[in-house]
Amino acid sequence: MSQKPRTVICVGDLHGHISKLTNLWLNLQSSLDPSEFTSALVIFLGDYCDRGPETRKVIDFLISLPEKHPDQEHVFLAGNHDFAFAGFLGLLPRPSDGSDLKETWKEYEDSEEREGWYKGEGFEDMHLQGRRWAGKIKAQFNSVKGMPYKGSIYDAGTTFESYGVSHGSSDLMKAVPESHKKFLTNMVWVHEEDDVCLETEEGLKHCKLIAVHAGLEKGDSVEEQLKLLRAKDTSISKVPYLSGRKNVWDIPHELDGKQTVLVSGHHGKLHMDGLRLIIDEGGGYPEKPVAAIVLPSKKIIRDIDNVSS
Repeated sequence: MSQKPRTVICVGDLHGHISKLTNLWLNLQSSLDPSEFTSALVIFLGDYCDRGPETRKVIDFLISLPEKHPDQEHVFLAGNHDFAFAGFLGLLPRPSDGSDLKETWKEYEDSEEREGWYKGEGFEDMHLQGRRWAGKIKAQFNSVKGMPYKGSIYDAGTTFESYGVSHGSSDLMKAVPESHKKFLTNMVWVHEEDDVCLETEEGLKHCKLIAVHAGLEKGDSVEEQLKLLRAKDTSISKVPYLSGRKNVWDIPHELDGKQTVLVSGHHGKLHMDGLRLIIDEGGGYPEKPVAAIVLPSKKIIRDIDNVSS
């Protein structure tokens, strides 16, 4: 008898919404066969912080999972928001080319005043995204998202508040517990699996899987992009695979016909096109659901689903 394919759960952006996360987790538990749930590979697609009010509780929940569910495998991808949070706390690795982190400022210096980059304690050796994350943006309203900014261009004010600190204060560096710093340090930028199953009209299909917060660029070598992600190369001012939009929406042509699933969050949309999966229905908005996809079935589970156990 052939072995049952492993269940893989990919969870979209959480953005500080603890009640959405706990409801989603309960719905996943209720929707899946107990043996499938307890042994699942669970890939969190990044963006745990900002916008929602309870970043601290979200990270507490994620840290608790390996002890509560020891037979599951948990993967925590870095989103662009988490990358910036880690950058502010000084948790990013040094640039692999030996350059200083302040070299990442140069390309975007024209935006410093408008975005109100952080200039407090420790800024001299901080990655650009850490300074933008803790900065105080001049504009009050984000016209693209149709909502007010929460402190910075990243809406990081709620994250500061969840640790009992006012936005932009260096006190956050002391307020974040060591367990959270370890979590942020250990986030991976990419996760790869050699054998994941997908249900298709032709039957069960065996695929490779690449999980990365925003996606991969179409024109560049996939292997070169993966090398940079595996190495966590912080010499880049804006890592396109964590923060890109249109440039990382599609599957790179190089992967056409190679049976590789590319799964991401980040885009504020639920989009499934062949082997390209984008699972971020909520985008951090309070009125929108948080979603997860379950493989091989490709079933979508949401925090708002009414699932009877």
